[in-house]
Amino acid sequence: MKMIALKIDVDTLRGTMEGVPQLQSLLLKHRAGATFLFSLGPDHTGRAIKRVFRKGFLGKVQRTSVLEHYGLKTLLYGTLLPGPDIGTRAAEPMRAVAAAGFEVGIHTWDHVAWQDRVAHAPADWTERQMSLAESRFQAIFGRPARIHGAAGWQMNDAAFRHLDQAGMQWASDTRGTGPFVPVIAGHACRCPQLPTTLPTLDELIGLDGLDASNVARHLLRQTENPPQHGHVFTLHAELEGMRLSPVLDALLSGWLQQGYQLVSLGDLGHALEPGRLPRCPVVMGTIPGRSGTLAVQGAPLPESQFSTQ
Repeated sequence: MKMIALKIDVDTLRGTMEGVPQLQSLLLKHRAGATFLFSLGPDHTGRAIKRVFRKGFLGKVQRTSVLEHYGLKTLLYGTLLPGPDIGTRAAEPMRAVAAAGFEVGIHTWDHVAWQDRVAHAPADWTERQMSLAESRFQAIFGRPARIHGAAGWQMNDAAFRHLDQAGMQWASDTRGTGPFVPVIAGHACRCPQLPTTLPTLDELIGLDGLDASNVARHLLRQTENPPQHGHVFTLHAELEGMRLSPVLDALLSGWLQQGYQLVSLGDLGHALEPGRLPRCPVVMGTIPGRSGTLAVQGAPLPESQFSTQ
């Protein structure tokens, strides 16, 4: 299956207002499909400053020019400036991208709160955050969301169970090697995971001599041989939708030249046979170039080690 699904995480108000329209234009230029996953509640980006104590975070900030990409105003939201409500301020660009034919789904309600808390949060807090995002999505688009991609690849058991309860058709909450059915507390979920399989630009830039001038060539070398079930590439409205747009332009051209179809997560999911996907646990692991731990696809389990009821 020679497909690359483009998963676009939209974290901030600025990313929604400025990055999303630019990405829409670039994708239409290449006739590429994609899935836009929106942060739908308050923009509290400034509160991420607490991550300064996380191993590797300062290095990532220095490598990827966070101030340059996000802007000073965004980095003050939730601290010195009140956090604007993204879903009420930026509903029109969200609707516009859906009207242009792109798949849309849920990223999160409060990006910083989810990324920093959910791994150890109780079920009631988790379900409340997810329900808030689902209600706002319904209000904006007039229909329920059917795809979810967690902020920061952060999840917990309650979040996986909620995806099934909410009727999500596909999810991309994890990092991994290929599509799978998550096994949570010994139970195989109904909602398949389409994990991010390729490194992101902000994980690559600044390491091993990579910068905006050569990172596309580096990534294209990694996709020369297509995997059985295609790739998922995660990009960000605040990065590839703005200053890193020329890098994305080169990547899209390169992938088309390599013979890939550039599709949405839903397109990739519909090309699969869910009954034949491996059943895998989700573990917390690390990814080169990214600080902290993430939800990562584990090794496939034999049928004796999980239940489907």
